[in-house]
Amino acid sequence: MTGLTTDIMAGPGGVMTDEVGVVTGELTLATELGGDGTARLRVQYLGAEEWYTVTGATVPVTDPAQALHLLAVGLLNRPEG
Repeated sequence: MTGLTTDIMAGPGGVMTDEVGVVTGELTLATELGGDGTARLRVQYLGAEEWYTVTGATVPVTDPAQALHLLAVGLLNRPEG
C-alpha cells in the first residue's frame, strides 16, 4: 500500500477501530491506497508499531471524490451516539 501519515490528537470520544475499539490521545493517522482498489484509514499510538483499522473507513476507490466522501461518512455518521 502507498499512503500518507500525519500525527494527530484524537478528539473527544477517540477513534473507533476494528481491532481494539476506541483509541485516544496522540496518534499517527495513515491514509492508504491499496493495489486492490481500496482506500483505508489506519491509526497507531504515537511511536508504537501496531496499526489499527479505523472502523468504517475502508472503501472502494473508483473516483477519488467518492472515496473521500465515503471515508467522511464512515468517520462522521454516528447515529448510535
